[in-house]
Amino acid sequence: MALRAAPLLETARLTLRPFEAGDVDAQAAMMADPHVVRHLGGHPFEREEAWRKLVAGNGMWALFGYGYWAVVRREDRAMIGQIGFADFKRAMIPAIEGLPEMGWVLAAEAGGRGFASEAASAALAWIDDALDPPEIVAVIDSANQASIRVAEKAGFAERETARYKNEPILLFRRKR
Repeated sequence: MALRAAPLLETARLTLRPFEAGDVDAQAAMMADPHVVRHLGGHPFEREEAWRKLVAGNGMWALFGYGYWAVVRREDRAMIGQIGFADFKRAMIPAIEGLPEMGWVLAAEAGGRGFASEAASAALAWIDDALDPPEIVAVIDSANQASIRVAEKAGFAERETARYKNEPILLFRRKR
């Protein structure tokens, strides 16, 4: 796949842009918040772990032609989260390797305002137009009702229980 950088996407209230090195503080603060990570393994991330996630989000673009964006609030240019697609090579049952897996994380103070749905709509419109994948998946903790609502609103209609790291998890599917 050709090298590609994350394209710039804009919505009414958000800009989805490539991560920048200067995003590390916002990323580290978000990923250190126990409220934010309670459905992402449950433990706050160290700054180094948060940095690696940021770098990986950008690196996916070169490997797959898709990856993660920084979600930036247009009114004050604050980075409030991340959204995008990845192939994490998860050892899951059923297997999802090779499928774009959509994910999103927002800072606690950005929750409940529709930002995740707004960003998801823009990201899905982009991937549908640019790559037209036949299926996109999302892996969501069954207790994460906010993310389940975002997935359903974004058109992830099929839901099944899967196994990841020997634990049950919800697997959502969005087919074209």
